[in-house]
Amino acid sequence: MTPLKGLTIVTLEHAIAAPYATRQLADLGARVIKIERPGTGDFARAYDSRARGLSSHFVWTNRSKESLTLDLKHQEAAPILQALVAKADVLVQNLAPGAAARLGLSEEALRPTHPRLILCDISGYGASGPYRDRKAYDLLIQSEAGFLSVTGTPEDQVKAGISIADIAAGQSALTGILAALIQRGITGRGQHLDISMLEAMAEWMGFPMYYAMDGAPPPPRAGAAHATIFPYGPFLAGDGRAVMFGLQNEREWTAFCTEILHQPALATDPRFNANAKRAAHRTDLTQIIATCFATLDADAVVTRLDTAGIGNARVRGMAELWSHPQLAARNRWRNVASPQGPLPALLPAAGGTRMDPIPALGADTDRILAELGYNPAGIETLRAGGAI
Repeated sequence: MTPLKGLTIVTLEHAIAAPYATRQLADLGARVIKIERPGTGDFARAYDSRARGLSSHFVWTNRSKESLTLDLKHQEAAPILQALVAKADVLVQNLAPGAAARLGLSEEALRPTHPRLILCDISGYGASGPYRDRKAYDLLIQSEAGFLSVTGTPEDQVKAGISIADIAAGQSALTGILAALIQRGITGRGQHLDISMLEAMAEWMGFPMYYAMDGAPPPPRAGAAHATIFPYGPFLAGDGRAVMFGLQNEREWTAFCTEILHQPALATDPRFNANAKRAAHRTDLTQIIATCFATLDADAVVTRLDTAGIGNARVRGMAELWSHPQLAARNRWRNVASPQGPLPALLPAAGGTRMDPIPALGADTDRILAELGYNPAGIETLRAGGAI
């Protein structure tokens, strides 16, 4: 039995933050009913068509869900929404600021008649404060949270290659919902979660914030290398391939000098005999490493690092991730159904084995409405009137 089987999540969601949270609830067995706009649906469906005709973002965040089309502004939408909420354990929404309240789905409107409901609102900046009504997209929050200031090269700030602010908010929402379910099991009452993308991202920025405390200089932008630990980053071998490795302590530094560089005297060189000194003299040390590695191919570098017990990794691309030997050896790949046929998907890292289809837009509308008491004629009337 999956741990959340028997729980129902109703979600008014789009893009990434809320769908990422609710997909993980679905992974764990919850029934997730995704309400989408008729005709177009979640706008992430149209971000691209790279996943065999489907959007890569949508495929990633929406398996194991049921899709119900509903025009939230239609006069027939309110009773359907209320009937769904009455069946729900959790209501999730990341609509535009104020939209949920206008639909009668605020904490104040729902709590008196739904004391056990867990309500999770996800927004850019939270339900209060001067930024409450500002539009918030992933890159905007990366910027507001200071992430860009510590990411990139000395010359250029660089965004994350994935939707990191959305993921931070989605993961915070997931944690909050699971905790609220446990609390409800003890108290019998649900709670309201106000998840802010900015606050979630600011939490993830803890290291650089404390590093720059009281006006101290922030961590320098160091490309793919670590900003404050050195050597820790990618280094080219003589065959042009990059090897990523990092040293975490002085024992490893001594082993690196002796077993990789074959220069044991460097271990006590006053320029390099502490991490802060190695970071301050990274240009000199980089040249020493580059001179050594130029005589070796990447496989030889990895062999030396492994022999010395120093953590290292290959710098892989997407094709190499698809075929990663560790994922294959641990049997992490499954197939999930989709409107375009089966697609590969990774088992959830934190557990849960439900891997049900990625829904076509509105695929479950008729069945869900039938569960709410609508007969076929009533459903066709709603469809003819543009409600669904």
